[in-house]
Amino acid sequence: MTSDTRPDEDGAVTSAGRQQPPGHRVALRGDLRAALPDAGAAVVVTVLVFALLWARMESGESDTVAVMPFMDDPGTYWMYLLSQAFGWSALLWAWGTVMLGLLLSGPRPARLPVSRPVLERWHRTTSLTTMALMFAHALMFAAELVRYETKVDWAERLWVAFADTFVPGWYDSGTGQVAIPIGQGALYLAIPLGLLFYVRHRIGANTWRRMHRFVIVVYVLSVWHTLLYGTNVWYGEWPRTVLWLLQLPVSALLLARLLRPARRAERLGLPKRGAGTARPAWWWGRAAGRVVAGAVVVGLVVVAVSGRDGGRDRPTHPPATAPHAQETD
Repeated sequence: MTSDTRPDEDGAVTSAGRQQPPGHRVALRGDLRAALPDAGAAVVVTVLVFALLWARMESGESDTVAVMPFMDDPGTYWMYLLSQAFGWSALLWAWGTVMLGLLLSGPRPARLPVSRPVLERWHRTTSLTTMALMFAHALMFAAELVRYETKVDWAERLWVAFADTFVPGWYDSGTGQVAIPIGQGALYLAIPLGLLFYVRHRIGANTWRRMHRFVIVVYVLSVWHTLLYGTNVWYGEWPRTVLWLLQLPVSALLLARLLRPARRAERLGLPKRGAGTARPAWWWGRAAGRVVAGAVVVGLVVVAVSGRDGGRDRPTHPPATAPHAQETD
């Protein structure tokens, strides 16, 4: 989730890795130290979200309880609430780091609030924080499952919680059969794609750049996981609409980045005079990407205006739902 480009004085863009000598490469250890204030802010936001979710559950206004009435006890299900809080913080930080990445790799703004190197550092540190928040979200979900599985011994409880949380296809209850593998896919892609930046001098800047483009897939999977499994946005009401609207600036920046990428090699220029009219496969692929991104922007506007955001209708009577059956010996 980091940018690999930096403009020269003449406006051209070259790889930052080629501009700096080997002794000045960005090190993971240094970025981890730089990420401490960012991680501290993420913890504060997580605590605030946790407090809000707890208060809503105690007041009877929780959408989670509306979906799963058996959870009407924050003192018992506090680990699940903490998992939700980490999940929302992770999505917020993922939104921020993707926005920074698109800003850095797209058209050069006339003015930036801070220098480009500072934005690049923010992009790297928010990426590291996002990965930590995603892992904490999954870990607290597993901890809640350990608490829940009381009919088997501790070894079995730990295995069931680990498998349900981290093994794709293992969780077998309700919407989670689809939503949890999607979330796992986001986590398992985010970690290597984020950390590959620190070894790009070994794998090559071009290889890293091609792989890094899949970061947008991580973000899409994260949002999809939230829309499917986030009980706070389960119903077709304003929280779900806000989540959809937050994707408009991301898709708009993505479209701008595809239409006017910072790297000249990625631009779709007209064929040179005298050249053949045949275009290479990469040209058509990039053109298709621009069409898809434009369609996404239009689709998001339609969703926001029409209100058809895939949300469920709030039931008149509370659903008789319960967790998946406990494991037994």
